[in-house]
Amino acid sequence: MGAASMPDDHSILTATLPVTSPVGVDLRRTAANPDYWYPLAWSDELKPGKILGRRFAGEPIALFRGGSGRAVALEDRCAHRQVPLHLGVVQGDGVKCHYHGWAYDCSGKCVDVPYLGRERVPNGVRSYPVREVDGLVFVFPGDPALAEGRLPTSLGASQRRDYKTRRLNREVACHYTFMHENLFDMNHQFMHRKQMGSIRASCLGRRHGEHWAEVEYSFSRTAGKQSMGERVIVDMMRKRSDARQDFRDHMRIRTDYPAQSLKVWVGRNIEESQDPVLDVWLCYIPLDAQQRTNRTFGYLSVKKPPIPGLIHLAWPFFTWFTERIFREDKDIVEHEQRAFDAQGADWNNEVFPAIRDLRTVLARCGVPLDAAR
Repeated sequence: MGAASMPDDHSILTATLPVTSPVGVDLRRTAANPDYWYPLAWSDELKPGKILGRRFAGEPIALFRGGSGRAVALEDRCAHRQVPLHLGVVQGDGVKCHYHGWAYDCSGKCVDVPYLGRERVPNGVRSYPVREVDGLVFVFPGDPALAEGRLPTSLGASQRRDYKTRRLNREVACHYTFMHENLFDMNHQFMHRKQMGSIRASCLGRRHGEHWAEVEYSFSRTAGKQSMGERVIVDMMRKRSDARQDFRDHMRIRTDYPAQSLKVWVGRNIEESQDPVLDVWLCYIPLDAQQRTNRTFGYLSVKKPPIPGLIHLAWPFFTWFTERIFREDKDIVEHEQRAFDAQGADWNNEVFPAIRDLRTVLARCGVPLDAAR
């Protein structure tokens, strides 16, 4: 199903809208659906013989690379005394617990208790489907029967040689839905005025379906000058002819549950420049059982300009610029989480139709927090 484009930015404010989510669900008490793939580590972190302890919504998961080179994910607690398996050692394609040496194979089956022998082993621990995609280790925490049909195919332009890419990796003290909303709603540019000057976002249209929502914007500067970071992204890719013509840069933000992407094109329309100058892929992983903290994994890719080496010279300025923007976004969503904790409910008076679309998708795809726990 789809939604029509919005005629202008002012008509969306005329209706009196309810405070609660469009579907009557408190999103901050909605858990991330475990029946999807979530990145828990970078592939190059998972070195042979090393075990990583990670979490998904309070669920401890041990990641390691076995002797065959394949990635393995097991419940991060020994079936014996419940101590973390990531304290142990890798043995072949399995792991031995640090405490008493109980051994588990890659399926989680207990295959040896040293002081009892292999004939008297107890039940093992849970294993999880694992896949590596574009340099990230994905784990499927939910029903394994659904895993194959939902595997991510590619993560933006992160693996393309004609783009320069940086990793995004940070922990944020807020519910993952705040992260989706923050990126989706470009009307918060006022908050970045010290970094970018005064910019007005104009919504070009929005669409949504059962598991996805997207919104498109163009931007105009009302005061201030471009930062160096903006010049790296936009001006180096803009044709000389464009500077003398009436055109609008174009941004598309899309949530394909549970991941999110942002793409920017330069020119009159998308058809004139099929490759975006900026391509961002993100996924937010809830860490604790209450899902009030998350870890963001992502890639930010910038199209290389025609002049060889130019982007490498400008890259430090671009990194500095984006880090300042990310820091402001992190600070504000953590304030949102603190407000929710203090009020005990979602009091957001949301009037922007695109965010209401997004909230409907997040509520439909998520699961009740109590059920998840």
